[in-house]
Amino acid sequence: MALRHLLCGVMAVGFGFAAVSTPASAQTSGSTLSAVKSKGRLDCGVSQGLPGFSNSDSAGNFTGIDVDLCRGVAAAVFGDPSKVRFRTLSAKERFEALKSGEIDVLSRNSTWTMTRDTQLGIIFAGVNYYDGQGLMVPASLGVSTAAELDGARICTNTGTTTELNVTDYFRSHGMSFELIAFEKTDEVGAAYEAGRCDVYTTDRSGLAAERLKFADPEGHVVLPEIISKEPLGPAVRQGDEQWLNVVKWTHYAMLNAEELGISSENVDQIRDEQAGLVSQGQGNQEIQRLLGLGDDFGAVLGLPKDWAYQVIKQVGNYGEVYEANVGPDTPLKLARGANALWTNGGLQYGMPVR
Repeated sequence: MALRHLLCGVMAVGFGFAAVSTPASAQTSGSTLSAVKSKGRLDCGVSQGLPGFSNSDSAGNFTGIDVDLCRGVAAAVFGDPSKVRFRTLSAKERFEALKSGEIDVLSRNSTWTMTRDTQLGIIFAGVNYYDGQGLMVPASLGVSTAAELDGARICTNTGTTTELNVTDYFRSHGMSFELIAFEKTDEVGAAYEAGRCDVYTTDRSGLAAERLKFADPEGHVVLPEIISKEPLGPAVRQGDEQWLNVVKWTHYAMLNAEELGISSENVDQIRDEQAGLVSQGQGNQEIQRLLGLGDDFGAVLGLPKDWAYQVIKQVGNYGEVYEANVGPDTPLKLARGANALWTNGGLQYGMPVR
């Protein structure tokens, strides 16, 4: 069915990215790690409030998958996950904040794309959540599939991949639409809930999170179509391979810990057991390398020998972080799906420490 068109102005949207040179502050290899150690904290860019990924309570305490990635980096560098200062950023300002050096790492549900990896002076360090773009509509609209959305008014964030994705999808299916874009996520949700648009589109995990904020969450339905690939992950500035490795291997340490059955609750017991076997040339060498027993793999990162132990002990493995923030027992109720370990049919795969 054709849906009514909005009788107010619609913001013009552009999708191009201008080529950007790498910032001078990022030219020196290892400069970010040195700067972080010198100031005694990590400056982490996160979203302006997305439950399960990065959200703060009334006391200013941050939680979420993206938050825990930065806490993990702080644990690796300082042995203290609390040495992080979080800065909330809109989709429009996030990459500039990273390039300019205002933050050390961007951990803000950002999609890894070729344009961003090659033209913005940034580089992604991994994927901490595999996602896809979805479409949410009011249940009262009576729509059960995206094929019924011809002529729809669609709300989303400006400066995101969602604009291009939804344009590609509707044009390829011969449907018309009106796009209404806002800089702040809360503005998108408010406009949609107020009836200014028929559809809210963003990553499906984001829709699940935003839906929780509505007065009547059950009055909104996420349609079955997934219209894009959205690999979300942390990013750093280009030109600083050492810092890239610190962030990347923090993520891999959490994945490898889960695969090896090491959690925040049993890591001390496992480390003690393996420590007694190292001198005898026995035990699980994968675990020994990960926990800083035997060879020193922290040195090549510019980190302490027990860097991965600190991440696991103080933040947890990837599965613990997932289950605590977005898993089936949380309000978001997101199944592991593509984010299960590769050994369980998923895409999450930690590179080996050796």
